[in-house]
Amino acid sequence: MSTARLSNPLALAVLALLEERPMHPYEMSITLRERHKEDSIKLNYGSLYSVVASLQKYGLISVQEIVREGNRPERTIYAITPAGRAKMSGWLSGLISTPAREFTGFEAALSLMGALPPDEVIRLLDIRVTSLQVKILGLETVISSAPEGFPRIFMIETEFQLALLNAELGFVRELLHDLKTDSLGGLKFWRRLHELRATEASPAEIDAAIQAEFPHVFSWSEDTEEKP
Repeated sequence: MSTARLSNPLALAVLALLEERPMHPYEMSITLRERHKEDSIKLNYGSLYSVVASLQKYGLISVQEIVREGNRPERTIYAITPAGRAKMSGWLSGLISTPAREFTGFEAALSLMGALPPDEVIRLLDIRVTSLQVKILGLETVISSAPEGFPRIFMIETEFQLALLNAELGFVRELLHDLKTDSLGGLKFWRRLHELRATEASPAEIDAAIQAEFPHVFSWSEDTEEKP
């Protein structure tokens, strides 16, 4: 972690907590869990201590005092420094104002799904639809079961998660429709490619089939000096 470019959301959460008041790491962990921040920020006790140590190393937080109650182990209470307050404000402002490119596992899977047969992808996407529906129902229940008058500000991240899931569900349903109705561009060749692999066609035969099907996309040959 560097002071120039922080990237761990847990570090931002620690700074935000210490902006409220000084705390020891265990109290930070309890407070984050009580506020259900683990739904939005990856949280475990070991990584929290590592983050706290890094923030202290770079002068963003400092030890305020070390306390001991009865037979309990000593607890180090940390406070945010002026540098930490400035870093937290700038970092949080940037995250709110500037869209960032995020690489998700599902996006990676979509880019590589051609490695599986189309019918298998259809089966898996059907499973995903069901999983998304369950998650959406769960979040809708959380939102609807909030006590009357519960401040919306404390549910904003849940609303955002719900919006993302609904958008994904719509996309997956549309993709499934195109797959099941054979209206997805390139689907015919996708099936043909797996038929060739099933017959143990050689790499040269597969390459020739690809170039024959998509001559404008794969138009070079092995003896071409420069490839796009």
